[in-house]
Amino acid sequence: SAELCLLPALAALLPPLPGPGGPGPAEVGLGALPAELRAAVRALVGELDSLFTALGLREESFAVGALSRVVAAELASYTSARNRRRTATNKASVIFVDRTLDLAGAVGHHGDNLAEKILSVLPKLPGHKTDVMVNMVELTALQTTDETCGIIAPGCLAQPNDPAAKALWESFMNLKQKEAVMEARRHLVEAASRENLPIKMSMGEVTPEQLSSYVQLFRNNLKALENHCGLLQLVLATVQTLKHPQTSKWDNFLAFERLLLQTIGESEMPSVLNQLLPMIKSYNERTKDDYACEDFLVLLIYIYSVVGEIKCGKELDTAEEKVKRALVKAICDEPEPSPLLQKIT
Repeated sequence: SAELCLLPALAALLPPLPGPGGPGPAEVGLGALPAELRAAVRALVGELDSLFTALGLREESFAVGALSRVVAAELASYTSARNRRRTATNKASVIFVDRTLDLAGAVGHHGDNLAEKILSVLPKLPGHKTDVMVNMVELTALQTTDETCGIIAPGCLAQPNDPAAKALWESFMNLKQKEAVMEARRHLVEAASRENLPIKMSMGEVTPEQLSSYVQLFRNNLKALENHCGLLQLVLATVQTLKHPQTSKWDNFLAFERLLLQTIGESEMPSVLNQLLPMIKSYNERTKDDYACEDFLVLLIYIYSVVGEIKCGKELDTAEEKVKRALVKAICDEPEPSPLLQKIT
């Protein structure tokens, strides 16, 4: 049987549960959820039933977490699903997992992976959830500012008709960043050599400036551009990611998370929060290397997710209150709050 893992992060980051005196998480049913979340659960169940009907599946459902139990129970009692299970021939196990049980996985910065950095820092391709926009101005003769670069159609990561680009993307996902960037240079040099472009292979560390200079060789050769357009888009995505200010912040996040994992066993939660406190700065105090308000929300979610059982007490209350006050002040001082902050406040 096949296993299908579903992560229903429905309607909000944390699924709302009844307050004190209400049923415990294990007893929460669909009726206990807010109307908007009930509608989202029913819509999800209907879509899952349509998917399983198309696949001819007779599923056996398992749930991990309170919201997942609600979804699994609703699917089990769904009239259309009951009829389908009587006639379907293919068996499948479906595992529903509450995303809140692994928030560290959702907000963490995992290892030294170029693909994940590209997907995180470059803007999303309009109309797509899993692809990004690659600025293609470098391959033109235009002299343009960032504000007007929208006149050139963006590139993207999906290059199904370019074997070299597909191989390079595999490298981005499977190799360490240093090795992946070297692969980008190797592919670029091989492509330039095939087109008889005057490329000079250099050894040592690969820099974004070096990759840009190689890309420039293709700019005035339309045939070479056409032959290697997919590869050039991936290399430009690499260059723009390595130069992006968010990339250095990504490395800072990763370093902080690793340090936290090493010290969390020895440090109490108040000590960790007190280390975080001086880093929370208002808009006028921040430099480009400092964390913004959204960054601290991500860090706090990560900290509380990996710390395990927390010992309550006066010291923890004091530390948490200081962090709350600093964070609220920083949010209130934002001259133009981001859409996320606006939604939260």
